[in-house]
Amino acid sequence: MEILLIAGLWLDGTAWDDVVPALEALGHRPVPLTLPGQGDGSASATLDDQVAAVLAAVDSASEKTMVVGHSAACTLAWLAADLRPEKVARVALIGGFPNGDGQPYADFFPIQDGTMPFPGWGPFEGPDSADLDEEARRGFSSAAIPVPEAVARGTVRLTDERRFDVPVVLVCPEFTPAQAKEWVAAGELPELARVKHLDYVDIDSGHWPMVTRPVELAQLLAAATAEN
Repeated sequence: MEILLIAGLWLDGTAWDDVVPALEALGHRPVPLTLPGQGDGSASATLDDQVAAVLAAVDSASEKTMVVGHSAACTLAWLAADLRPEKVARVALIGGFPNGDGQPYADFFPIQDGTMPFPGWGPFEGPDSADLDEEARRGFSSAAIPVPEAVARGTVRLTDERRFDVPVVLVCPEFTPAQAKEWVAAGELPELARVKHLDYVDIDSGHWPMVTRPVELAQLLAAATAEN
């Protein structure tokens, strides 16, 4: 199956460099996506530009595809299900949850000179980054791409309730499946609460398993493609 890989904030398609060969070895066709404004040199990109890039990748596939979103990009993966429910076979969400209609995409950190730069490791101390050594942290920080303001503060628009028919697998890294189930039951994740086929899988990692557990993550994603 073709598997579209969308990394979260400050990352481009190279974030999946260690996941891609592992997925290929398992017989899949991974397509890592570099988003407008996050690797193509365009600081003026908007959320609509990123959505359009995701849809172009979905539309170019010869068959239904699995769309994988990491962190904030879980919302991009969910937008693909909303806008192309007939072409998305499954959505995989890694370490994040889709925002609802009318919410900002990723207005999490201060904007500086029209972009949202990586804020440093302070906000991510604890389970998020516990499995990243100093070398990995330095590499991430030096390669981090500031996210355009019009992306971070863009408004999410969801229009097609057929998205809830698309199966979803939630990969739980710095939190557990039990915690995620509690959040869904408590009404904290309203989009996921309405998904008809929602599976939870655990991975023993921090927030960036594509860096620290790439082979295991590839195995989990491959397994998800075979689920009913």
